Amino acid sequence: MSTLDASPGSASPASFVRRLWARALVVVERPWLFISFLLVFTSLGLWLDSLGGLPWQLTLSAIAWAVLIAACVPLGPLDRARVFVVVVVATSAELIFSTWLGVYDYRLGNLPLFVPAGHGLVYLAGYRFSQTRLARVHPRIVVGTAVAGALAWGIVGLTGSLGRVDVAGAIAVAFLVVFLLIGRAPALYAGVFFFVAFLEIWGTWVSTWYWEPTVPFLGIGNGNPPSGAAAGYVLFDIAALALAPAALAAWRFVARRMARERGAT
Repeated sequence: MSTLDASPGSASPASFVRRLWARALVVVERPWLFISFLLVFTSLGLWLDSLGGLPWQLTLSAIAWAVLIAACVPLGPLDRARVFVVVVVATSAELIFSTWLGVYDYRLGNLPLFVPAGHGLVYLAGYRFSQTRLARVHPRIVVGTAVAGALAWGIVGLTGSLGRVDVAGAIAVAFLVVFLLIGRAPALYAGVFFFVAFLEIWGTWVSTWYWEPTVPFLGIGNGNPPSGAAAGYVLFDIAALALAPAALAAWRFVARRMARERGAT
C-alpha cells in the first residue's frame, strides 16, 4: 500500500504534507482551479488587510509570497524568469508611481510587501487563463470581450458617472486596446485585464489603496480606480516576454560561474 493510500490514522506528518502538496499542485496546474483560487485568495486577503496594522500586513505578505512560490514550482525555467521580471519591473513602477509620485496610496502609507507577490500572481492568472480551453478555442471572442469591456469602462469613466471624470483611465484604455489587438500574447493580456478589473474594483472598495483625483504634475482627472489600470499590468507582461530570456541566461551564467569557483576551491 502506498503512502497516499494509507489511512488517516496511520499517516505520518510527512505523508500528510506530501498529500497536501500534491493537492496544491493540482490547483496551481489546472487553469480554472488556479484562477478560482486566486479570486477567493485575493478577495479574502485584501479584505483581511483592512482589519489590522503593519504586523498583520506582514503576516498576509508572507502568505502571499508562499502562494507565489508554490505557484512557480510547476513552471519551466523561462516561465519562472518571466514571473521574476514581472515582479522586479512592477515593484519598480510601484515605487515610482505610488511612493514617489503619489498617483495612488496604500492604506498604511507604505508599499505593502504582498504587492510585489501580487503582481506575480496577476501575471500567472493571465498566463493560466491563456491556457484554458475557452482562450485557446475562442481567442477572438475572449479578446473582443476584453476590448469591449475596456472601451465601455473608459467611455463611462469619461462621463463622470462613476464619481470622477477619468481622463487618465481613458488614455490608458487606448493603449490597452492596442496591446489587446496587436500584442504578442492577446489572450494573456485579456486574462490580465479581467483579473485586474476585479482586483482594482475590490481593492479600492475595501480601501486597500486609493487613487488620487488628479494625476500629479499633469493635473488630469483620475478614476478610483482608473478604467485603464490594467494597461500598466500589460506593460509588465510585455517586459516579461521580452526580458525573461536575457534574465534566464544571466542567471545561468552566474550559476555556472559560481559552480566553477566552488570547484576551484
